[in-house]
Amino acid sequence: MLTRDKASEIFERLTKFSTADEIEALIAGGQSALTRFANNTIHQNVAEENYVVSVRTVFEGRTARATTNKFDDESLKQAVLASEALAKVQEPDPDLLPAAGSEDTDGAPPVGRAFFETSSLTPGQRAQAVDRIVNIAKKQKLTAAGIFSNSESVEAVLNSRGLAAYHTQTSSEISVTMLGGDSSGWQKSNSPDVRNLNPVALAETAAKKALQSAKPRELPAGKYTVILEPAAVLDLVGFMFWDFGGMAILDQRSFLNNRVGTKVFGENITVWDDVSHSLQSGAPFDGEGVRRQRVQLVEKGVVKRLVYARSTAKKMLESEYAAKVGPVEPTGHGFPLPNEVGEAPINIVFEGPGQSAAKGVDQMIAATERGVLITRLWYIREVDPYEKILTGMTRDGTFQIEDGQLKNGIRNFRFNESLLHMLSNVEEMGTPVRASGEESFDMVVPPMKVRDFNFTEVTKF
Repeated sequence: MLTRDKASEIFERLTKFSTADEIEALIAGGQSALTRFANNTIHQNVAEENYVVSVRTVFEGRTARATTNKFDDESLKQAVLASEALAKVQEPDPDLLPAAGSEDTDGAPPVGRAFFETSSLTPGQRAQAVDRIVNIAKKQKLTAAGIFSNSESVEAVLNSRGLAAYHTQTSSEISVTMLGGDSSGWQKSNSPDVRNLNPVALAETAAKKALQSAKPRELPAGKYTVILEPAAVLDLVGFMFWDFGGMAILDQRSFLNNRVGTKVFGENITVWDDVSHSLQSGAPFDGEGVRRQRVQLVEKGVVKRLVYARSTAKKMLESEYAAKVGPVEPTGHGFPLPNEVGEAPINIVFEGPGQSAAKGVDQMIAATERGVLITRLWYIREVDPYEKILTGMTRDGTFQIEDGQLKNGIRNFRFNESLLHMLSNVEEMGTPVRASGEESFDMVVPPMKVRDFNFTEVTKF
């Protein structure tokens, strides 16, 4: 792995080649490996190690980047020269601030997210886990497909104002799909610590869903009470958090325009962005090296705050919206400069209902007279960005609930549903967990029981 000292040494060499007013380097990369399986057999095993340095230079308000993955002197010199040549022909950016200083990253929350057990995982160990998954599939006369991956990565931001932020972490992931003749089941889990993953439990749950949803029946489209497993919740709500950035408000592309400070969701919805949460992952600083703050985005259904990069906060304070969006200050959620997006919260944590009120999925099913259980969703697209109406389909385990029991598998639905409507109709929630899906980044979210979820069409599978 590229160490903190090595990152500093690379930056020192970069500065020797630069004549810019300011210079910044983002250094990122690591090693990753993946075992892929399908038709009950491993068919791919790959490994990669790569590091990239991205150099940003500044000349009187003009800035640009250039990138290389070679760290010899000549390659670093060429990256600096390319960045400077590009910067000099840019138009000055009136919103560009001086680079962040060391004071902006001091106090970043300490997070320990690098685990030897994850980084040292071997192809043989991954193959053994896949073998256990496949044996479960064969025993149930199903076909298994999926992945098992592990990685170790580093992220560093250094600049000529003395800022030096460094973070390393590991990641591991297992995804399992079990296929029957006319049904399927799915489970996925991700964690910095591979010891938190249980391939057998994931495979058994996916197999159970495939078996229980065999010979699916057709229910008519309409509004149903639904129980959304955490992966389904994640892939839906992930579509709204890009709107919680200050730049989205300034650009008039956020569904929160004219809604900050108002009750948008139900009383039981409280959301934080919290990089230090024990179930979260990622660096405790943003793309400029600024420490990430813990920010309460939603409190009991009321949108309380937005997140900001440094320049966006300054621009917001000078705008007509300054008095309408709650507290305005840099929160450490910016992306590397230059960019057109600004910032976004990426460490989402939903607050649970409390231990006594939390309901597991089985408890929610038992308390439902008639409804639908949804394992996961896919092919989700935004229909109305201001009302946050989404469309998509269920897959890999959709069940009819009747009289408190799973009655049978059903053919998949297409839905059209507003996130504002959905998060105002949450009847019950479970304990938030680290969840992984396919349409959004990992979050800490609970399973949810939601009334009047709008299904518009029935598929043929």
